[in-house]
Amino acid sequence: MTTKQVKTVNVGLGDRAYDIFVGPQLIANAGAHLKPLLKRNRVAIVTDENVAKLHLATLEASLTAAGITATHYILPAGEKTKTFEHLQNLCAHLLDKGVERGDLVVALGGGVIGDLTGFAASILRRGVDFAQIPTTLLAQVDSSVGGKTGINVPQGKNLIGAFHQPRIVLADTDAIQTLPAREFRAGYAEVVKYGLLGDAGFFDWLEANVERLMNGDIDALTHAILTSCKAKARIVAEDEREGGKRALLNLGHTFGHALEATTGFSDRLIHGEGVAIGMVMAFDLSVQLGFCSGQDATRAAKHLEKAGLPTRLRDIPGTIGTPQELIDLMAQDKKVVDGTLTFILARAIGNAFITREVANSDLLTFMTAQETA
Repeated sequence: MTTKQVKTVNVGLGDRAYDIFVGPQLIANAGAHLKPLLKRNRVAIVTDENVAKLHLATLEASLTAAGITATHYILPAGEKTKTFEHLQNLCAHLLDKGVERGDLVVALGGGVIGDLTGFAASILRRGVDFAQIPTTLLAQVDSSVGGKTGINVPQGKNLIGAFHQPRIVLADTDAIQTLPAREFRAGYAEVVKYGLLGDAGFFDWLEANVERLMNGDIDALTHAILTSCKAKARIVAEDEREGGKRALLNLGHTFGHALEATTGFSDRLIHGEGVAIGMVMAFDLSVQLGFCSGQDATRAAKHLEKAGLPTRLRDIPGTIGTPQELIDLMAQDKKVVDGTLTFILARAIGNAFITREVANSDLLTFMTAQETA
């Protein structure tokens, strides 16, 4: 591996700044990247059953080669792992293994593993360091960067958690070559998000290169991952704890999280699919309220459809909640202020904005119409 193949994005947070490395063979060379961060030559790896079969042995071999001792803890795969029960069991395991405040916990997996492991690290002994080694496209471009950690509860997604920044992110482009097609497409929704919310030129590029991306072209994927990480790093550096601009990163998520909740955080609708539908709904609501042209909303929906993603409520298998039930789920959103929903809407592709001015009557009318859209 040459250093030219691996690109670096810095997340500028002062004394808590860290680098995102993007490129091939990063799992196989993880030991060399992690060793400078260690106070003693030991780490604790957290992963899931699916990822363990593919990447755990490679990571452990790399750590051994660097003189690092590792333990590992394997969790069930899937969104339902982000619970208090699994959090408690993970913390107990880390304590039993003697993880100290100066040690490093390594999250090897997708967004579920990253979120759960990061949250455990944030509360264990009042805070231990952790590293992100994201193995899904979604985690590489979104959830592994920015320090949001948490678990789900019946009231909604990620409602219990903490801001806890990783020390390093290793986004191995080889890992996403092993993703099931559905998981890859779901991750692509988060890539599209960056174009829709603030970079019309990037969205143009995605439209021109979607076939290359869907076929796994490594150069195209590397460009998409780097562009996404740079966009998120800029926003996180400006607004780490989502007091303002960072909320733009939730384009589609207010709707999407409600849809995930109404489907029981099950395989009926995985996160990126919920985001895809949610982004289309955000653009459609923007059109209804007179902020955005119908042409831009159609263009966004057609691109997501071309990538094989669901874009409408009717695309969700089985039954979902009523319009009012979905609104009630949205009311649990973390961005609610004084009981008022915060929406990320759009004036155009590449020009999203934050508003709390959506009337309840307009929202109910919109949600009712979405049932048959």
